[in-house]
Amino acid sequence: MAKWESSRAFTLEAIETMPNELLDYKPHDSAMSFKEQITHIGGAMASICQGFLLGEEMGFDHEAKPQTKEEMSSFINQCYDYGKKTIASLSQQEMDEKIDSFAGKITRRQMVGLVDDHTTHHRGAAISYIRANGIQPPAFRGL
Repeated sequence: MAKWESSRAFTLEAIETMPNELLDYKPHDSAMSFKEQITHIGGAMASICQGFLLGEEMGFDHEAKPQTKEEMSSFINQCYDYGKKTIASLSQQEMDEKIDSFAGKITRRQMVGLVDDHTTHHRGAAISYIRANGIQPPAFRGL
């Protein structure tokens, strides 16, 4: 869970670093905007946790479209909280159980890794948008 919390902090720092007037920035018409990249991180995390990691009712809309940095940060926190609670509730047996998923037949432990990789991918894109606008991005967080 330490890595999970580091990922949350890094994502929140990215949100804080991007100026309000650049939340809709995207480097190409076919790309997601900064706001869409960040929102996608949270929505996918929550959806995967519920659909493949035995998550209970979310209590929030994982398809929300936050518009401000404050709304984005709140949404990301909800998604990370939900994911943390869901993952922490899994037994070792449940983590090692093979499930059918969009990624094939994998273990729930592998699905947790997929969530982490997916988050890193989209956060990396968001970080590149910060840098593309001449702004120093937040420092890398590993563990």
